[in-house]
Amino acid sequence: MTEVGCWAAELESVFARVAGRFARADLRWRMRDYVRGLLGQAARKNGWQLAEWAGHRTPDGFQRLLNSSRWDADALRDDVRAYVGESLGPNGVLIIDDTGFIKKGTTSAGVGRQYTGTSGKIDNCQIGVFAAYATRSGRALVDRELYLPKAWTSDRNRCRAAKIPDERGFATKGELARDIVRRCLATGLPAAWVTADEAYGQDWHFRRLLEQLDVGYVVAVPKSQQIKSLAGIWRIDQLIEDAPADAWQRLSCGDGAKGPRVYDWAAAKLPANLVFDPDPPTHHRWVMARRSLSDPEELAYYLAYAPVGVEIAELARIAGSRWAIEECFQAAKNECGLNEYEVRRYPGWYRHITLAMLAHAVLTALAAQAAEAAKGAAETDQPSSRSRWQRSGGSWTLSCPAHEPTAPPSPTH
Repeated sequence: MTEVGCWAAELESVFARVAGRFARADLRWRMRDYVRGLLGQAARKNGWQLAEWAGHRTPDGFQRLLNSSRWDADALRDDVRAYVGESLGPNGVLIIDDTGFIKKGTTSAGVGRQYTGTSGKIDNCQIGVFAAYATRSGRALVDRELYLPKAWTSDRNRCRAAKIPDERGFATKGELARDIVRRCLATGLPAAWVTADEAYGQDWHFRRLLEQLDVGYVVAVPKSQQIKSLAGIWRIDQLIEDAPADAWQRLSCGDGAKGPRVYDWAAAKLPANLVFDPDPPTHHRWVMARRSLSDPEELAYYLAYAPVGVEIAELARIAGSRWAIEECFQAAKNECGLNEYEVRRYPGWYRHITLAMLAHAVLTALAAQAAEAAKGAAETDQPSSRSRWQRSGGSWTLSCPAHEPTAPPSPTH
């Protein structure tokens, strides 16, 4: 009963925190019932079952809350982000990824035939670009944007029917991700790092934005990723293939369901970029690779930007933290109805998703508090001179060889 009392008190505290976003008392009570329903035991978190769980005769009140009532979902999103930052603490990782919402029909805002990792194929779905914030205390979703394909943004009548604002034009997922990062860091989310999969990591504009914002990153890239310097251009897999045997070290990138996730890692610092970097540099750029212990042919590649003096083990940990957003998607969908909405219009999508994020944030905060309480109660050889890999102190550095580059020099990496 003590635990239940703590849970109820936390939920009431959160409701009080966001109550000002809902001008009328009936909206506040409807929001409370909706979030409680998302946290409840209804078999499905759709309108009728949430209404039954809340004791409403029909789902009409919830439909008005999502579709026609006057309240600002973006302001509530900012409240969720601040709450998560306070609950999980500073120096966390901001993780960018997208997820799909399988839908029937053609009228739901942004729906279309497109690839989604949710089903692992091209499907009729909506795609949302999300950010999660993760620390050692937990992880939760903190931002979201609905991706609108060109088939939608080029048809303004279709957009207006779905209540998509006229000013909302086409934006790539990468552009949506950059907007999310700017918002999260500008509003004080205490993230020290950013990570993302190769869909975002291979975007130079995304990486450059993070450097301009003075935040470290470890992002996945494809094996064909080009590494550029004033000396030339090389593929990342070619550079990693050239790594000497003692450049590899066995490290854990974090705990998984079956314990530590251990891989072999190789990492080397890139030469300073004379165009962008101060002298002396405050950060180093790195190339990294992760190799499977069971299948040495299975490699993943990364680019990193990290403060001077960072350890390779820390870079591996940041790279491994990307899985946390997948856990957020799974938990928010399974436990908070993130994907079980029945709204078709653009405002309704943002409102439901934001309320589901709020519900998931409460669960995350409660889990972090429980973990904190439990914790309180428990209390080698040199490489060949022909290699581009050169040992410098305790790490490896990629030199700029004088051989003929494969493409004209570029100031970017």
